Amino acid sequence: MTVAGIRNGGWIYRDRIGPADDGVALTAWYARRYRHSDRPVWLQRLAAGELHRNGRPAAHDGPLAAGDQLAWHRPPWCEPLVPQHWDVLHDDGDLHVIAKPSGLPVLPAGGFLDHTLLRLLERRWAGDPAGVPRPVHRLGRGTSGVLVCARRPASRAWLSRCLRDSTATASDGCRKVYRTLLQPGRLALEVGDALELRTPIGRRPHPRLGQLWAVATEGDPGALAALSRLQLLERRPGADLAEVTIASGRPHQIRIHCAAAGAPLLGDPLYGPGGLALAAALPGDGGYSLHALRVQLQRPDGSWLVVEAPPPAALRPGVGSGRSGSR
Repeated sequence: MTVAGIRNGGWIYRDRIGPADDGVALTAWYARRYRHSDRPVWLQRLAAGELHRNGRPAAHDGPLAAGDQLAWHRPPWCEPLVPQHWDVLHDDGDLHVIAKPSGLPVLPAGGFLDHTLLRLLERRWAGDPAGVPRPVHRLGRGTSGVLVCARRPASRAWLSRCLRDSTATASDGCRKVYRTLLQPGRLALEVGDALELRTPIGRRPHPRLGQLWAVATEGDPGALAALSRLQLLERRPGADLAEVTIASGRPHQIRIHCAAAGAPLLGDPLYGPGGLALAAALPGDGGYSLHALRVQLQRPDGSWLVVEAPPPAALRPGVGSGRSGSR
C-alpha cells in the first residue's frame, strides 16, 4: 500500500551567510545554494514573499552581508508515492528493527518531508510511553532490507557509536551484508570467489547538486577510506548476483565500489564504470536492486544481535536460471 500524493505542511529552510558570500545578490545565492531552481524561479519566490532575511520578508534582491540569517518559507507541496507498510523483524521494547521496503525514504530530503520512515514512525508511535523508535542509520530510498531503530536516546547513542567505530576501524562489532545484481560478466571472478574493494570515496563536482559522493580524486585530503568484500554468488544471462559485506559505512559505498571495480549495479542510473557519477541522475533515482540482508551488532554486554531480512525473489540464488554454487 502507498501514501498518495498528499500535500504536506511546507517547510522552512534556514541558512546563514558566511564571509565568502558577502555582497552576493540574494537570488544568486539561492540559485547557487539550491541548484534545483534557477535564478528566475528564485526571483518569483522573492516576489511571492517566500524569502526572508533577518526575520522579515526580503524587500528586494540586494546584496547579502556576512552574518545575514536567511529563511526560505517553502509552501506546501505534493510528495511522491511511497510504501507505508513494512515487516518488523525484532522489537524488544527499545530496539526496533524493520525490513524497509524499496522506495521509502528514511529521513526528509530530496522533496520528501512527511512521506518518510521517520515521519511514519512518529505518527504510528505518537503517545507511546516507551517512546518513538527512530532510525539509527540510513538506507537509500531504493534500498530495501534491515534498518535499525531505537527508542531510548542512550541506545541510539550506543548504536551510532558502534556504527561509527566500525566505519573508522573496520572492527567486527558491526557487520552489514547486502545482496545486489551487477551488470553481467564484468568481474574476472569464478562463482564463489571474492575480492576486497578499498577505493577511497570523496566529494566530486556535480552540475545539479554542486558536489556528490563518488570515487575520490587522487590526492584528495578529504577522501574517506572504505572497505567492502564482494563475493560472486551466481552468473545469470542478464545479471551477476553478488553478496557485499561492508566493514565501513560511507555514502553510496556499495554502488560506488562496485562501479569502481568495473561492475556497476544493474540499472543504477547514477554510478557508471569507474565509480564516477553521471550528470543526468541524482542519488535518489532508482532502477537498481540492493537489499540489506543482514545486520550483526555486538551489544554492550558482549552478546550479539543478528537480524536478517529475507531478500526479494530476484536476489535469491537459482531464480535467474544461472549457474550457481561455488567452485
